[in-house]
Amino acid sequence: MLRKLFALVGLLGVVYALAVQHGAFTDRPVAAAATVASGEAAHCDNSTLATVFHERRSRVEVCGDGVVEKVLREDLQGSRHQRFIVRLASGQTIYIAHNMDIAPRIENLRAGEPLGFRGEYEWNGQGGIIHWTHHDPDGRHPSGWIRYDGRLYQ
Repeated sequence: MLRKLFALVGLLGVVYALAVQHGAFTDRPVAAAATVASGEAAHCDNSTLATVFHERRSRVEVCGDGVVEKVLREDLQGSRHQRFIVRLASGQTIYIAHNMDIAPRIENLRAGEPLGFRGEYEWNGQGGIIHWTHHDPDGRHPSGWIRYDGRLYQ
């Protein structure tokens, strides 16, 4: 009986440690928008995007920037996503699906405005799709983000 009690206490300790590691007991919301600081968001270019598009590659972490060409209707079925198209300086367009259940909704998103991004690229003939533009709550996938109007959404 005492062994079972020690095993249960040990298991509860592991669960507690994992919860602490993933921020379950913090006061700050996990999906908060942050102010853009110098760092990774400022050091992206579109060179990898051109390469992966021409090589028809998928599941590649990329970052870049462009201008919002079109804001599409939000997808509210299942996981909620903001959807929009960004045109890169090269002329290539990228469809971005930004998960609003994990990251904050991008406020006042408008066509004609500059936008930066990091996420996972999936090839298609129209230029590609970017998703994973947010943190991974499980910590197993590289974090993505959207930089828009002086804010970082992740």
